[in-house]
Amino acid sequence: MQSLILTTATRLLVALLLVFSVYALLRGHNLPGGGFIGGLIGATAFILYAIAASVDEAKAALLVDPSNIAVAGLGAAAIGGLASVLAGKPFLTGLWLFLGASEGGKGLPLSTVLIFDTGVYLAVFGGILTLVFALEEET
Repeated sequence: MQSLILTTATRLLVALLLVFSVYALLRGHNLPGGGFIGGLIGATAFILYAIAASVDEAKAALLVDPSNIAVAGLGAAAIGGLASVLAGKPFLTGLWLFLGASEGGKGLPLSTVLIFDTGVYLAVFGGILTLVFALEEET
């Protein structure tokens, strides 16, 4: 049975949850949050959509198989961790690059921490969705 209220509310909540998951990911460097909780929030958006519509519609909206997202996340996390080893530093040491930095000023900061955290986000997001979609297809 499809609920009109749930279907209508889901359209708004999915977008809101996805934006909030990216916010939680990006603020996780310095404040509470990060890739793990951001991935859980993002997965919750698609789980809600699967409940309101169907697993097939949620998979179609995702565009990519969730297990591929999880594998890409593991790869990104490994790259973020190994970049410091290639620079001669201990594993998972944060390295920073300031794009557009001028003499005496700072540019746009990019770090291996962000790469690692994004990898964790994708691994959690893809792993949870793979698990939930597989459980839903069994029933």
